[in-house]
Amino acid sequence: MSVGFFQVPVPQNEPVKEYRTGSDERAKLKAALAEATSKTVDIPMYIGAEEVRTELQQQLIAPHNRHQVLGHYHEGDQTHVEQAITAALNAKEAWANLSWEHRASVFLKAAELLAGPYRYKINVATMLGQSKNAYQAEIDSACELIDFLRFNVHYMTEIYSQQPRSSAGVWNRQEYRPLEGFVFALTPFNFTAIAGNLPTAPALMGNTVVWKPATQQIYSAKVIMDVLKEAGLPDGVINLIYVDGPLAGEVIFKHPDFGGIHFTGSTGVFQQIWKTIGENIHLYKSYPRIVGETGGKDFVLVHESADPKTVATALIRGAFEYQGQKCSAASRAYLPTTLWEQIREYMLADLQSIKMGSVEDFRNFVNAVIDERAFDKITSYITNAKNDPTVEIIAGGNFDKTDGFFVEPTVLLASDPQYVTMCEEIFGPVLTVYLYHPDNFEDTIQLVDQTSPYALTGAVFAKDRYAIELVTKKLANAAGNFYINDKPTGAVVGQQPFGGARASGTNDKAGSLLNLLRWVSPRTIKENLVPPTDFRYPFLAEE
Repeated sequence: MSVGFFQVPVPQNEPVKEYRTGSDERAKLKAALAEATSKTVDIPMYIGAEEVRTELQQQLIAPHNRHQVLGHYHEGDQTHVEQAITAALNAKEAWANLSWEHRASVFLKAAELLAGPYRYKINVATMLGQSKNAYQAEIDSACELIDFLRFNVHYMTEIYSQQPRSSAGVWNRQEYRPLEGFVFALTPFNFTAIAGNLPTAPALMGNTVVWKPATQQIYSAKVIMDVLKEAGLPDGVINLIYVDGPLAGEVIFKHPDFGGIHFTGSTGVFQQIWKTIGENIHLYKSYPRIVGETGGKDFVLVHESADPKTVATALIRGAFEYQGQKCSAASRAYLPTTLWEQIREYMLADLQSIKMGSVEDFRNFVNAVIDERAFDKITSYITNAKNDPTVEIIAGGNFDKTDGFFVEPTVLLASDPQYVTMCEEIFGPVLTVYLYHPDNFEDTIQLVDQTSPYALTGAVFAKDRYAIELVTKKLANAAGNFYINDKPTGAVVGQQPFGGARASGTNDKAGSLLNLLRWVSPRTIKENLVPPTDFRYPFLAEE
């Protein structure tokens, strides 16, 4: 057998295509959109080597055109969860024993497929199924997922290279084994890249996975599976099922071979999962790894030394890109009274130029929220704000679900810093502003820290370096990803590892070595090269 210390390709962030008017990529994306909208897709579950179809087929609808049927997926039941677990366990030994470089090759090839022949397919699936505009889809489903795959391979080699010291006559070494059992990946609707990373990160480290995506993301999940299969991922390593969440949990969290969960979703769901795992801890062979990124109530704190135009641009992009459906979206802003009028004028000018509508019209900055349930939740906050004398609607406030689930970018001005939209995660295009007197800047820092249970992202805007340092230190635990003079969204793999603490999750930093460490169980090996032949120690000698 040939052996070598292999070096993987040095990862680089995938360049983001801009889809400018007249560009080749714009023409190709539009052609892919036309092809996708001319047909409907049939989406099976993928369990072991089987494409599983059931009698219960459910429609997939475009959020921006609720009359447009994109396809149908085959909904599973408890038996399919059990089959997926069995398939994962059956595939475990061969996959875990496969040389690491061959595991790496599968995911490196998947990255190249996404960068090339599948780029427009994955972007179109994300645009149509999750109502993302072309640029947001490019950043997410193409570039970020490619980055996850490439950088994770690199991080894997860094982990494997971390070895203990050896003393004279001894060779110490450390293996990084996959976890015992299977890993459950439970993924959200809002980022195709997250949906791809949550099952592939554990799989890269030798684990086998049961993957349940959010229903609204099934369309692009199928493309991910198509890519992985073409890249040579063996059957049973990642098993994709479409089953009701509580039903899946009823089977998975009682299984003795449950080894861990990789989760992105709501704080409430994650806390319930944690509680269930705790109640069932006596059932498991090992203590399961619990890795989760949950909600956020992300802040922008502006000092009076900040540039108003810069702040306005950051708030528009940070709050309203992808309709505010990012766990990192700017949701509450603390602005000094001395800058408010300028920031307001800039924001209103920008909002007046923003177009809202279908993803197929590339002039639209804002598209639809994900579904009717989200629409109703978001608009209830807006309706209540309209009827509250302590709140002023600065911009937006209109919504319509006749043809699609459209909510205007909405800016609220709250006189109470504890008003509900300053505290609760809305997950929609609603930004609430609170004005403070510049003399109360330090009190406002404390207000930012104590208002929300979350600690995912946050930003400070200032030219005054003393103010920047003060905020950075005082808000050390208020955000896992902290931005200085930048919007609190848009973390890049390899540059800003992502995750928060408090009610925002376990802060295991997707897109870094830290996350991959959670999917291994190290074994330390000591080999004594010159073993002793006498039990006696020198101190036992006669005087």
